[in-house]
Amino acid sequence: MSQMYLAPFFAPEFHLSSEQIGILASVVAIAWAVSAFFFGALSDRFGRRPVLVPAIFLFSGLSWISGMVHNFGELLLVRALLGVAEGPCWAIITAIIEETSPPSRRGRNVGIVVSAAALVGLAAAPVLTTQVAARFGWRWAFFVAGIPGLVMGALLWKFVREPETGEVGGGHHGVKRLSEYILILRFRNMWLSCIGAAGFMCWLFLLNVFAPLYITEVMHEAPTTAGFLLGASGLGGFFLGFVFPAISDRLGRKPVLLVLAALSALVPLSLQVSGLYRFPWLLAAILFLCNAGQAIAALIIVLVPAETVPPQFSATAIGLATLVGEIMGATFAPTLGGAMAEKFGLRMPLLMSAGGMAVLFVVALCLTETRGKNSALGRAEPS
Repeated sequence: MSQMYLAPFFAPEFHLSSEQIGILASVVAIAWAVSAFFFGALSDRFGRRPVLVPAIFLFSGLSWISGMVHNFGELLLVRALLGVAEGPCWAIITAIIEETSPPSRRGRNVGIVVSAAALVGLAAAPVLTTQVAARFGWRWAFFVAGIPGLVMGALLWKFVREPETGEVGGGHHGVKRLSEYILILRFRNMWLSCIGAAGFMCWLFLLNVFAPLYITEVMHEAPTTAGFLLGASGLGGFFLGFVFPAISDRLGRKPVLLVLAALSALVPLSLQVSGLYRFPWLLAAILFLCNAGQAIAALIIVLVPAETVPPQFSATAIGLATLVGEIMGATFAPTLGGAMAEKFGLRMPLLMSAGGMAVLFVVALCLTETRGKNSALGRAEPS
């Protein structure tokens, strides 16, 4: 996420347009998505640790290399490679938590892990990277951004054990043939999860790509102010990210998703209210209370797909929802948003971001509830 927060710093140096900044986000997203699906499926067959640990060290190193580039083409290549390396981490980590948690604690546990990403990537990162960039330059900010991954890679290598699945047969989970993976497409919720993931990713990436530029170029605020506001939003994502998935363990995934979609639509809309910038702490409080992105990710990309399909396909299901969401919402949306910003101004991508939550709201209305259908012996029935 660092490239989005640092765009106001390196964009003038490389003479980048809004469309090129959108392309940077898109290339990471498409590489991330394809990698998450492919390596997630491999981890279903061969195990989690052999794929996860090397990927973490690799993408952390590529973050350092991002600070060494000298033009747009080099940055585009490095960020694409980073997307390939980072993609497996999301699918595999969430699959590990989902398959090792009891059904009554699954939402809570996934929510805690997913919201931890918000604490570092969406709360600490915008404040830390913009402060480092303001004082030492944006290249040093990329170097700093690579440190947490190296630390966590070492901790995961030492402490995380291969989950015991209890499955028999070939490979890690007994999956042998490509035709077995295709069976997950029989489930209606799987298709809806993919569409919902696209709406969520549209909201997430349009917000994080263009909100810093909107705050600095349209509202004429300092980059550090943008970092402060987005940091408050990310901190809210952390807290809501483990509260609401835990609530969904009791109330169900569907009603909680409906509330979260409506709430999160207010984030890009509130950034467009010019009067709020006279009261930055009030605006920060609104962003803090309304950013439910991490809770949405835990539900629509992890819990609903994983609870829908047979347990031996959990990482594949998470990877597929991620793949479709990233391609539609995080690959096309930033590029289209950049083009729309060039034509209609930077307000348009934020309106498109709110539209992504509207898509998710409609999807949530159509979902079949999965809470209570996630025991180790069976999943939701196919449609």
